[in-house]
Amino acid sequence: MKKAFLQLHIAVFLAGFTGLLGRLITLNEAMLVWYRLLLSAVTMWCLFSYQRKIQAISKKEIASIVAVGGIAALHWLSFYGSIKYANISVALVCFSAVGFFTALFEPLINKHRFNKTNLLLGVLVMIGIYIVFQFDPSYKVGIAVGLVSALLGALFPVYNRRFMQRMNAETLLTWQMSGGFLVLTALLPLYLYLFPTQYFIPVLSDWFWLLVLSWICSVWAFHLSANALKKISAFTVNLTYNLEPVYGILLAFVVYHENKELKNSFYIGLVIILLAVLLQTARIYKQHKK
Repeated sequence: MKKAFLQLHIAVFLAGFTGLLGRLITLNEAMLVWYRLLLSAVTMWCLFSYQRKIQAISKKEIASIVAVGGIAALHWLSFYGSIKYANISVALVCFSAVGFFTALFEPLINKHRFNKTNLLLGVLVMIGIYIVFQFDPSYKVGIAVGLVSALLGALFPVYNRRFMQRMNAETLLTWQMSGGFLVLTALLPLYLYLFPTQYFIPVLSDWFWLLVLSWICSVWAFHLSANALKKISAFTVNLTYNLEPVYGILLAFVVYHENKELKNSFYIGLVIILLAVLLQTARIYKQHKK
């Protein structure tokens, strides 16, 4: 259990770094995610095939994983869109709502009773988000897109936990990245028609950050997160990912000085979100000891 939590928190820290990369990379959100998925999928196929870790699975399972990969792609698209429309801090705090949405979706998908404690912790996070966004209503578009990202982000870990019971992480993530790439490629012409951009080819610095995003913050981080899902519930994983804003916002403060844009309500909301994460972590450890 301790190893699973360590892997999870490393993955969360790397996830927090992706917010910074979203601003460092000059491509728009669609092209950024498209290149991320392409590089990650190609890397996984080469690496995991060489290591002989990709298992044979049925066409039905492949289709299901591809569909979930599409949800993941749309999650990242809306996440980076939130950064572009607002800033790193806004996008990352919106992501905290994933715990609330998971508390709603996980029981419905897995067909079991709602957990009152999970719902209360999720509501606590939503209160924190509400307080955070009292500081500046000018980020309404970024907030709305960020909440869509959180809603989508709550879904694929729930499904991933079910897939992990039948296959290893390498097989799941390779097909999921490939599926996300295929779905986004199909949607890309329409998206670029609605939201045109002049830049399709990354500049040299973009290539460097895209490789960091793909190899370290995607391939390695997702592998750690998937392994953690073997021991930890999807709700706990998603709630722990609420630490992502803490790591990402601290990086945004250091690099882009976004702290100058924020008021006291922002920090009050962050404390409430962090409290929800700590309460859930303590609860899980207590249950494990019993």
